[in-house]
Amino acid sequence: MSERDSDGAERGTADDETDAGDELAWETLYGETAYICPGFDVQREQIRLPDGTESDFDYLSDSASVVVVPVTADGEVVVIEEWRQAVKRVNRGLPAGGLEGDDADLEAAARRELEEETGYVAGEVDHLTTVEPANGIADAVFHYFAAYDCEPTGEQDLDDNESIRVDTTTLDDLLDAVETGDLRDGRTALGVLYYHAFA
Repeated sequence: MSERDSDGAERGTADDETDAGDELAWETLYGETAYICPGFDVQREQIRLPDGTESDFDYLSDSASVVVVPVTADGEVVVIEEWRQAVKRVNRGLPAGGLEGDDADLEAAARRELEEETGYVAGEVDHLTTVEPANGIADAVFHYFAAYDCEPTGEQDLDDNESIRVDTTTLDDLLDAVETGDLRDGRTALGVLYYHAFA
């Protein structure tokens, strides 16, 4: 089940199914929030392994997100260039953003994040897939959408901590960048490859 943080934003673990009865399942004995910062929390749990051993397990708890592959009427892909402090470089990627407290409609959230980050407005929006990108260390969930007939008719509305440049490119260019390792953002690489394979 999904959880909500103190601001009402949906946390990860958005899957309604669990395997608690599986013989591989760990039993959670106790859990607490060990650290809170803007954007994510660190959860600490005391767990019991299938062999009876008790241990601690910490993981990052992050809001579920939407990730958008925005395509214009002439087939260009809208991308963003954004500074990423953790790796100290500009990252080329897809527009994305965390779900907010009142986000019951994922498609509406995808449309909002696309416009806020790029100023582009989508015609049609289709769900592509939902993934758990790092479920060994985090409960993050990414909901991927393809946005079609995108036009720069909206208004960019960046957060205070966002430094973003908007550009367009071709799908072939992005695929080449994935192949050569020039596109290193995993969230974007997955979206590009999934869109190419299945959209």
